[in-house]
Amino acid sequence: MPYVLALDQSTSATKALLFDREGRALDRESRDHRQFYPQPGWVEHDAEEIWQNALSVLRAVVARHPEKLTDLVCLSLTNQRETVLIFDRASGHPLHPALVWQCRRGTSLCAEFTAQGHAPGAHARTGLPLDPYFSASKLCHLLRQEPALRQRLREGTALIGTIDAYLIYRLTAGEVFACDTTNASRTLLFDLNRLDWDQDLCDLWEIPRRALPEPRASDASFGTTTLEGFLPRALQIRGVMGDSQAALFAHRSFSPGSVKVTLGTGSSILLNIGDTPRFPSPRIPTTLAWQLGRQPTYALEGIVISAGSTLTWLRDQMGFVANVAEIDALAASVGDNGGVYLVPAFTGLGLPYWNSSARAALCGLTPHSDRRHVARAALESIAFQLRDALDALRVEAGVALQDIRADGGPSASAVLMQITANLAGARLCVPKMAHCSPLGATFAGLLGSGEFGSIADLSRLQQDEAVYTPQMPPPTVAAFLQDWHRAVKQVSG
Repeated sequence: MPYVLALDQSTSATKALLFDREGRALDRESRDHRQFYPQPGWVEHDAEEIWQNALSVLRAVVARHPEKLTDLVCLSLTNQRETVLIFDRASGHPLHPALVWQCRRGTSLCAEFTAQGHAPGAHARTGLPLDPYFSASKLCHLLRQEPALRQRLREGTALIGTIDAYLIYRLTAGEVFACDTTNASRTLLFDLNRLDWDQDLCDLWEIPRRALPEPRASDASFGTTTLEGFLPRALQIRGVMGDSQAALFAHRSFSPGSVKVTLGTGSSILLNIGDTPRFPSPRIPTTLAWQLGRQPTYALEGIVISAGSTLTWLRDQMGFVANVAEIDALAASVGDNGGVYLVPAFTGLGLPYWNSSARAALCGLTPHSDRRHVARAALESIAFQLRDALDALRVEAGVALQDIRADGGPSASAVLMQITANLAGARLCVPKMAHCSPLGATFAGLLGSGEFGSIADLSRLQQDEAVYTPQMPPPTVAAFLQDWHRAVKQVSG
């Protein structure tokens, strides 16, 4: 039977998985990496640590399955999007910490360029708003602060990489410098219509185009790897997607109107809009869902900046609980939030607000409030943000929304999923396969390798799901939403 080795490089960890042709995960290895916060609103990763973790987890999975080596079809890759770094062309070693998608160091630049009138043109080409969430402003800020890096990029001795491009470069020992188009579409440098880098935008953000990776289709070949000599034969790299798009692909959301929610550190809602890009509103990003061969599929996206990170903040920064599972138990022990609302604007708010200056707050505390109400408010904050983003997508999409599909670590919480179904007023389906992003990349790799003839073949694979239906009366939902929006206004300035 054919097998795929998959690498899943996320915001908090790097995981390797072994999948069979049916999409079953047979093995998994994971390594966490450190988070760095050098200034308020700045977030960085050690990209060398990420690479070493990637090599370690891939080798660990391979070592446990020597009998399957001859049947490995490819290595597929999915990754955290918008995170970007500069690395040495000769060695592949990072020249600066990676600038994480959560990092807001580009806020003032985005405001400056918006005031100069650049936002409409950028949106018409990239589908994205001028927001520091995306890669270009972070890079521009860094290069203005580090002229030596700017000089090296101009000389060609340094390169700019999205995380997929960086890992592919290291996996191929510098033979391939390429990213997939879903990752390229998250940079504010990529033209969605031409499926290529845009020179005018590169000039605007002061980024040398020659330093950017070659964009390739999601199912294309990205060279071969031996994991630095660990494998007895070279393994092709095929099936590369940004993590949110890969999850949409894993759900087999192939038709317009299909929608999924990926819950991780943040949350990405993607709504399939078909093979033609549309730019309905500057506040709603249009992005590539995937590209198979020459055929692109597009999506509208709703972005929630703080989702699972809200729960880990309660655990790690506040010492509120010993583990995240306790939040579920506390929240389930009360019938409602007792009037407490947590607005988790730790690094701003995403769709539909796009307010990078908003800051987090707990609202509605009274002498009656206790840990249970705060725990419930934390879970509800995720669901409220999803509802806000879904409402914006419903207005702009022009297609009828189908069932919502959810994945990612927090989707394992039955309490959160039921709250989300209640507040969204829609049926919510959660696959029992927890690893949707690497599964989506795996499916793209199997398509590109010829193991599947078409996406129709993928659609016929069995999906095992848990289903949540709304249990809350609409008037009650409306009242909660009104109080939530009142709390949001308090932090929005």
